[in-house]
Amino acid sequence: MKKYNVGIIGATGMVGQRFATLLENHPWFNVKLLAASPRSKGKTYEEAAGSRWAMTTPMPESMKNMVLYDATADINEIASQVDFVFCAVDMKKDEIKALEEAYAKAECPVVSNNSAHRFTDDVPMVVPEINPDHIEIIKSQRERLGTKKGFIAVKSNCSIQSYVPALHPLRKFGIKNVLACTYQAISGAGKTFETWPEMVDNLIPYIGGEEEKSEQEPLKVWGTIENGKIVKAQTPNITTQCLRVPVSNGHTAAVFVTFENKPSKEEILQCWKEFAGVPQELELPHAPKQFLNYFEENDRPQAKLDRDMEGGMAVSIGRLREDTQYDYKFVCLSHNTLRGAAGGAVLLAELLAAKGYFD
Repeated sequence: MKKYNVGIIGATGMVGQRFATLLENHPWFNVKLLAASPRSKGKTYEEAAGSRWAMTTPMPESMKNMVLYDATADINEIASQVDFVFCAVDMKKDEIKALEEAYAKAECPVVSNNSAHRFTDDVPMVVPEINPDHIEIIKSQRERLGTKKGFIAVKSNCSIQSYVPALHPLRKFGIKNVLACTYQAISGAGKTFETWPEMVDNLIPYIGGEEEKSEQEPLKVWGTIENGKIVKAQTPNITTQCLRVPVSNGHTAAVFVTFENKPSKEEILQCWKEFAGVPQELELPHAPKQFLNYFEENDRPQAKLDRDMEGGMAVSIGRLREDTQYDYKFVCLSHNTLRGAAGGAVLLAELLAAKGYFD
């Protein structure tokens, strides 16, 4: 695989920092430049993010002295130096939409962690193991944008990364109804316990916009490409509640599911054990070897013990049992800033690179 020069747009935020650590020694992607808000322009990465560095690993030495660009004002200069960019900016949704389209129209592909374009009809929202075929919509998107190389591809919300992968291989049994309660880490809000002391010994039963995303995004992921648009799936019916809990990293979900053709517990466990997707077939650098991992112990998965499985890119499942109102219930866990955010975007970029979309 050839080496691609990449930029990180929104490099000073928590997800941008996670991109930096993931890409430090990436075999395919070389971080050529960093960009952030106008107030960071001209500063080194260490100056701009140093006191706000939230990762447990140190800032990559190769990036400390990189001088930051203005993510908005320097689009053409950035686009001329890189093959594509990762985007994780903290802006209003309409501003993000305009910014990402501006990069795409400057013939700079965008792999986005942001939610702004998740429901744009011709923008693929991809969990690489689940709907890799959706990247084929890029041809239609390029026609709309009038670009030859530029496009936007996004990863899904971090909350659905915990339970949708577990449901996906069970769709052959006809999933009818899903109830998912998510218990989401504070890093999902870009916070640490140091910056959000109110979350210590606390639980907040509301995360703005999260329940709508958690109910609607799986339907786009499971949708089909029709006439240059991604048409959402009509089923299953999904209802969610999303709570913020005092955990640093790791989103947990309690899932209840009803099927048209109820499988046995053994059939479900076999589906999870055997499931692999295109990233595993292609052996992409950030693809977990075993995507879905089931724990027999009653007290697993646990965020502190299991979130980092396979570099934080695997999904952990436990407590599968029959339910009195639904057919089955179980618990899932994924690392929200790795599988759910920057890591998922890097894996998406690896899929796009392997399929030639950056060439």
